[in-house]
This record gives sequence, structure tokens and C-alpha cells, in this order.
Amino acid sequence: MKLSVLAVALADRPLPQALQFLKERGVQAVEIGCGGYPGKAHCDPKELLKSKKKLQEFKNTFERYEIPISALSAHGNAVHPVKEIAKQYHDDFVNAVLLAEKLGVDRVVTFSGCPGGSPKDQQPNWVTCAWPPEYQDILKYQWEDVLLPYWEKTAAFAREHGINKIAFEMHPGFCVYNPETMLKIRAAVGDTLGANFDPSHLFWQGIDPVRAIRELGDAIYFFHAKDTALDTYNVAANGVLDSKHFSDVKHRAWVFRTVGYGHDLKTWKDMMSALRIVGYDGPVSIEHEDGLMSGEEGLSKAIRFMQQVLMYEDPGEMYWA
Repeated sequence: MKLSVLAVALADRPLPQALQFLKERGVQAVEIGCGGYPGKAHCDPKELLKSKKKLQEFKNTFERYEIPISALSAHGNAVHPVKEIAKQYHDDFVNAVLLAEKLGVDRVVTFSGCPGGSPKDQQPNWVTCAWPPEYQDILKYQWEDVLLPYWEKTAAFAREHGINKIAFEMHPGFCVYNPETMLKIRAAVGDTLGANFDPSHLFWQGIDPVRAIRELGDAIYFFHAKDTALDTYNVAANGVLDSKHFSDVKHRAWVFRTVGYGHDLKTWKDMMSALRIVGYDGPVSIEHEDGLMSGEEGLSKAIRFMQQVLMYEDPGEMYWA
């Protein structure tokens, strides 16, 4: 396993300074945001794809700091019910695929997306319960009429450009948000689609990440190291579904935290062991979204924490076996 960092948390500084920061702390790879929600602070694929000189300079930057790119990230909602918005996210994803091909990067991270509840809707509609019965009609429309056709076509495009790993971050608010929905879309579309396993989105849903890792197995294509802290007082009062702003930490049921500030070393060691059991030996990429810490502080602490739990070497033969 290689320790990676999603560089978006260092968007306040130029790419060379961000890479220097990571290199000094022993980070071995970097995940680069290049569109959609992660933005384009360090990488604008459209600009790089039209200039061989800029593309080579971009490549040289990573070689100079001896930090390879673990993945390109273009999280977005390419099946948004408003066509203009959907096109923007789709174009960002397409450009990320084309750039990954040029860079020799083998995976692109994104969201599955969430359509509206009908062709007339103007906003995404995330269904969270089975009843009233019209919710089943919404799910049927979303999956059969929008989601599956889109990803069948888009996954084929990615394969044509040598990208065989599209990693969906299983995120509530989108159609793929847990192992069951991840495996559902993978069964329908094929193994170009896999999971970006981010336990922070699973913790608050009541999902055991170790069980989820075992459930997904070789469908895991990437891993985000991000934590979640649940406020037991607020959860006991109102449950885990919470639409309050993330800045309202005091009253929320849960918030994203730097790894170690939501769950302990043992929990994270168990996850790393489970990854090894299912055969995942890819990047483990720290994502900082902790509203109580700066990006620099949060990343520095997360890097030290993950260096204690990662498994860097291949297992050897046991002397007694």
C-alpha cells in the first residue's frame, strides 16, 4: 500500500509547494483534483490537453518531487436533471479520462450521480425509504432510464482510452452510496466500475467498514482515508439523517474528522488488514474535510496517523508454516 493525499486540501498554494509539503512528510503518492467538486486549482485538464508543453511541464513537476499521481478526481453529478449542469460535470469527467490516458494514470475517482425523480424535475432526488409507493417509481426511472444507460456509455468511453478503473465514491445523496448499490451498478455495467472506499460516508450510516470491505472484495479500486465522529447526544435525539450545515458542529449528528479523531487506531488497523485480506494493495489517499482543523494541520496529523496503520511490505512466509 502507498500513502497518498488528495491535494485539494492544499489548494491555497501552487502545486510545487503542495508536493514539497507532502514529500517532507513522507507521502508516497498524490491524488489530483481536476474538475467537478474538487475543482482545478492544481490541474486543468482542458488546458493541459491542448498544450504538449504544459502537459510535459506538469509531468516534470511530479518527477522532480518523486511523487507519482495515484488517481485523478473529478467528482460530480453527470446525470443531474438540468442538462447544462450535467454536461459540465460530464465534460470534466471526460477530460479527466483523457488526461489520465496521457499521464498513464490508471484510475479516475468520481460519484455515480443522482438524477431527478422524473424527466420534469430540476433538482436531484435521493430516495431514502421504500414508501410511499411512488418512491419505487422514482428508483426505477433513475436506474433504468438514466443511470445505467449513462454509465454503460461512459464506461465504454473510458475503456477506449485505457482507463479500466472508474472508482465511485459511495456517497449518500447519490445513487451509489453503500456496498449493495455499488455491486448493483457493477453487475449491470461491468467491472470498469468499482468503489472508492471512503469509510467516512459509511460510519454514519451504521455500516461496519470491515464488513463492507469484505463484501466488496475486488470491486475496491481506491481508498479514501477520512473519518467521521458521531455525536451520541444528537444522534439519540434525532437520528443520523441530518441536513444542518457542516459548520454547525455543535448540533449535527455527525461531522467529518481527520483520521483518528472519529475512530481509533484499532479501527483503522482492522480496515487495512481487511484490505489486504481481499487483495487490495493500492493507494490509501487521505482526504481532509475536517471543519475543526486547517488543511495543513489536518493533513499533518492524518499522515502521521496513517503511517502507523498502513502495511507497506508484502507479507512473508511464516517461519513455522
